[in-house]
Amino acid sequence: MASDLDSLLPRFERLLDRLDTASNPAPLDWKTVRAARWSAQTGGLKPILHPQRVALRDLLAIDEQKQRVDANTRQFVAGKPANNVLLTGARGCGKSSLVKAVHAKYASRGLRLIEVDKAGLPSLPDLFDLLADADYRFIVFIDDLSFAEHEAGYASLKAALDGSLAGPSDNVLIYATSNRRHLMPEYMTENLETKHLGGEVHPGEATEEKISLSDRFGLWVSFHVMDQDTYLAIARHWAATLGAPADETFERAALQWSLGRGARNGRVAWQFARDWAGKK
Repeated sequence: MASDLDSLLPRFERLLDRLDTASNPAPLDWKTVRAARWSAQTGGLKPILHPQRVALRDLLAIDEQKQRVDANTRQFVAGKPANNVLLTGARGCGKSSLVKAVHAKYASRGLRLIEVDKAGLPSLPDLFDLLADADYRFIVFIDDLSFAEHEAGYASLKAALDGSLAGPSDNVLIYATSNRRHLMPEYMTENLETKHLGGEVHPGEATEEKISLSDRFGLWVSFHVMDQDTYLAIARHWAATLGAPADETFERAALQWSLGRGARNGRVAWQFARDWAGKK
């Protein structure tokens, strides 16, 4: 019996060590770690060992959006005032890729990217505390963000952006992407609350509440559905980049691919180019 207990004790000790490490994760070395993921469960950061690298030059047909986000990020990295950014609009047109691209451009100058999912929003103040004293600049990246009615993370993000004593320090900005401009579903019945007073339009309380979150982002960047020529140009670019330039059958194949996917956008063009290059 005693010998059995002696053999089990080392196992218990190793298990306790693992639990202690999980609950008190070691701080990251930002000299070597350029991107990380925030865990709401452990209250710690997990390094992303191979972050996706996107070059700004490869993002076509969004020149204005690139200029605005790049300028804001450049100001931030230089220690100048900059805004939280909300990128909204059509799916697959480069919102997330643009955030990754500016991170790749400025990572060598001390910019770090931290990915936070919706479950991690209530614990944002804890993340801000961890980052406050670091000698780096951080973009907290929230991808594909949207909320249902009365969802808990909605109020947490509002407070984090503006209104909470536990807001981010000067070395942290929030960049979020969404297919919805105001991040929440909007209903026709809410328009019935709109009032017309003295020739002015006054939105109802439900509309005002939904706008109040997106309004806390200082910079709005919109993306739009692309036309056929733009889609084909992007597909040609990626095919050439992957070493399989277009031939006389390329355009027809690319259009058939987009019809099968029910969309024409940069993501579909990239996926088609990968398929094209693989077959060629």
